[in-house]
Amino acid sequence: MPRLQPFRTVSAKLAPRASLRASSPWSWAWVGAVLGLVVSLTLNAPARWLANGLQQATQGRLVFQDPRGTMWHGSAQLVLTGGAGSTDSAALPGRFTWRLQPTLSGLLANVQSDCCIQTPLNVSLTPRWGGAKLALADSLTQWPAQWLTGLGTPWNTVQPQGQLTLSTRALTLEWAAGRLLLAGGAQLDAAQMSSRLSTIKPMGSYRIVLAGGASPSFELATLEGSLHLSGSGQWVGARFRFEGVASAAPERLEALSNLLNIIGRRDGARAIIKLG
Repeated sequence: MPRLQPFRTVSAKLAPRASLRASSPWSWAWVGAVLGLVVSLTLNAPARWLANGLQQATQGRLVFQDPRGTMWHGSAQLVLTGGAGSTDSAALPGRFTWRLQPTLSGLLANVQSDCCIQTPLNVSLTPRWGGAKLALADSLTQWPAQWLTGLGTPWNTVQPQGQLTLSTRALTLEWAAGRLLLAGGAQLDAAQMSSRLSTIKPMGSYRIVLAGGASPSFELATLEGSLHLSGSGQWVGARFRFEGVASAAPERLEALSNLLNIIGRRDGARAIIKLG
C-alpha cells in the first residue's frame, strides 16, 4: 500500500503559488503607475526643456526667452545672441509659438511668429544614422534686419536696418558623417538697407540666392542703391568660402568710406570680401 504524504507537506508546496497569485495584481499595479508617470511627464514636459535643448544645440546663439507652455505646445521670445560670453542679444518683437508632433519617421514642427511668420510653417526632422535631416515646407517670411545685431561683431558695429524677406523652395538640410548636404533653394531679399555708419539712408537693396546640390552655391547681387555688393560662395565639405566686392558710387564714396572699412579689406575705392 503506497505511503501517503503528510497534509502539511502538500500545503507547503502550494503556498508559494498562492502567494505569487496574490502579489501579481500589485506588481502590475506598480508597473502601470510607473508607466503612467512616465507618459504624464513626457506629455507635460515644460517648455524650458525645449529651450535648454535649443540653446545647447546652437551654442547659445539662438535662445527661447521666457518659455511658456509645454515642450509640445508652447511659446517664447526668440532671441539672437553672440554665443557664450557675449553680452550682445536682440529679441524679435512679439512671441514665437510652436507645436511638436511625433511621427513614425521623426518629428513634425509647426511654427509661427507674431512679427515674421504670419502663415504657420511646417518643419520636419528625421533622425539618420550619424546625423539628421531637416526639411522646410515652401515658405515666405519677413524679418527685421536689426535683429542681426544680437549676433555681435560685426553686426553690432554695422547696426543694419531694413526688411529681410526669405523664401524657400523644397529646402532640406542633412547632416551626415560631419558634412552638411543641402538640397532645394532659398532667396533672401534685403530691402532698403541702412547702417549707423553711414548718413545715406537707405544705402540700397540686395539679393542673396542659395542653390543646393553636390556643391551648394551662394550668390550676392545689388538690386539698387549707392552701395554696390556682389560676390559668390560655395560649400566645400563642411567649410564655406565666399569672395566678393563692395564699392560705392563715386559721389557717395566719402559717406560710405567707414562702412567699406568694416565690410572688407580696402583696395582704393572698393573693399575686398573674403570668408573661409
